[in-house]
Amino acid sequence: MTINPSSLDLPDSELFRPKRQTAKRVEFIVKTIFTIFALLSVATTIGIVLTLIFETIEFFRQVPLWRFLTDTKWTPRFASAQFGIMVLISGTVRTSVIALIVALPLGLLAAICLSEYASSKVRRWLKPALEILAGIPTVVFGYFALLLVTPFLQKFIPGLQGFNALSAGLVLGIAIIPIVASLSEDAIYAVPRSLREGSYALGATKRETIISVVLPAALSGIIASFVLAVSRAVGETMILAIAAGQNPQLGINPFVPVMTMTAYIVQTSKGDTPAGSLEYITLFAVGMTLFLITLALNVFTFWFVRRFREKYE
Repeated sequence: MTINPSSLDLPDSELFRPKRQTAKRVEFIVKTIFTIFALLSVATTIGIVLTLIFETIEFFRQVPLWRFLTDTKWTPRFASAQFGIMVLISGTVRTSVIALIVALPLGLLAAICLSEYASSKVRRWLKPALEILAGIPTVVFGYFALLLVTPFLQKFIPGLQGFNALSAGLVLGIAIIPIVASLSEDAIYAVPRSLREGSYALGATKRETIISVVLPAALSGIIASFVLAVSRAVGETMILAIAAGQNPQLGINPFVPVMTMTAYIVQTSKGDTPAGSLEYITLFAVGMTLFLITLALNVFTFWFVRRFREKYE
């Protein structure tokens, strides 16, 4: 092995300068690519919001806002058209409330079981198995509700119609259980072990520790999972379009067909509505309403998490 004597006279900065320059070029390229991707996502979001705003303004030029909020029917294709958004909101609320009644308690109990009672071995395979449920296509859930859940419920509820809010809401609740369980479990598992040990040292039982110490400490994360589940329930499409029906009715009866906001968007987007017509523009008005609802939920989540987050050293 021969050593170049001239290289021994060079300082370390001269020896490693080419490598540093190459590393800086690579870092600059990677940074540029990541910046482009970030700006692309921001630009896409801005484009979607602007499209909703411009088309919604066009809708309200033809339909007064008070009619949009006070009409008791949603019949944009009829000769005597009515544009009562509350009809679609009532259908969305019905299915969402049923789904949340199923998902929130079951998801929270599953999270407590995984974090506090399951062994590490059981937790390693049970949590991924639960999250697989979130990967099932919603179309499958929709036909499951229509072909299995509804006929089963009709045996016990004679007045239940073929398309209804009850079965759609129940299956939607099953579909969003993984969201509540996974996020709540992460929040509960992140509570420091010292809090639990301190509670046990004071003589509290495991149940008392969970209720009085662990859950309050993880409250911000649990509420965040709840609100995310609400957003998913409000924005769900295929389960409701298949199993809940497409009959806009104002009320609270869960045994009849309903039309949700997302189901109406699916119906209007099929292609049989002339582009640029008033019926077509209603698509954007409904989409803007759905966007504002989910935005309000996300803003509330952001505020609540920052307001009530527990910090531990």
